Amino acid sequence: MSSQPAVATATEERSGYIAVLVFPLLIVAGGVIGYLAADTVSGAAPFVNPLLGLVMFTMGLTLRPADFALVVRRPLPVVLGVIAQYVMMPLCAVLVVSLLGLPSELAAGVILVGCAPGGTASNVVSYLARGDVALSVAMTSLSTLLAPLLTPLLTLWLAGRYMPLDGAGMARTIVTIVLLPVIAGIIVRLLLAPLAEALLPVLPWLSVAAISIIVAIVVSGSADAMLSAGALVLVAVTAHNLLGMALGYGAATLARLPVAARRTTGIEVGMQNSGLAAGLAAQYMDPLSALPGAVFSVWHNVSGALFAAWCRRRDRRS
Repeated sequence: MSSQPAVATATEERSGYIAVLVFPLLIVAGGVIGYLAADTVSGAAPFVNPLLGLVMFTMGLTLRPADFALVVRRPLPVVLGVIAQYVMMPLCAVLVVSLLGLPSELAAGVILVGCAPGGTASNVVSYLARGDVALSVAMTSLSTLLAPLLTPLLTLWLAGRYMPLDGAGMARTIVTIVLLPVIAGIIVRLLLAPLAEALLPVLPWLSVAAISIIVAIVVSGSADAMLSAGALVLVAVTAHNLLGMALGYGAATLARLPVAARRTTGIEVGMQNSGLAAGLAAQYMDPLSALPGAVFSVWHNVSGALFAAWCRRRDRRS
């Protein structure tokens, strides 16, 4: 499936809009629960990395060799998206941090979000926006496989001036909770194809549920800081996300990619694996550094849903 059809059935249309609404609401609910029940939820902090591993395992279950073959068949849009992911988002983070004059702990957290790979939610949002879903999967997969190398290196380079960082430790953690679960999911899909196919309809919702719990846990660890720094972090996160989406869409437009691929590139560049960033920040940075990742996890699902709704409305009018 290279792109979504211009016309959908009434049932598909209703399902799409339900997903557009429910998807971000679950993430927002996780953040609210984490804030209101901080003392209780914060005790689940050790489960963040296993939950991230579960999310990446479900991503691996959705992948097939054909998804990676797209890199060979259509290298330009895939490579363009991944380069934009690891160039535009880190630089946008540095720009936002500098313009807002964020304190060191928050600045490092925002930059870490910018250096993270593409988020798994981007594939669902790309589908809802009638983007190029196969391209979305290929971009997310490639940026994820590159994360153990590029995320620590870029974070050390750009955020290392704000605080001392353990780049080698970050790389090991990314391999453990990202790379290995994705590979395990791919292997299970190859060996137990019928079971994996049967699970495919529920995997996005399982992933969203896990991300919602992660957001709740991370927010609970920064609940006190939400009152003093929450508004500033929201401004930084919103600017970062929208800049990434606009620049990604613009780069795809300059490359003369089809409209579906432009939508996907904008989504892929602007939506980060912010759950991973929040988990890494909580483990290797100051607890306050995890706040941008937590807020980003909520906001980019909201902005992605709004963008998808806008795309659907535009298609319906045309």
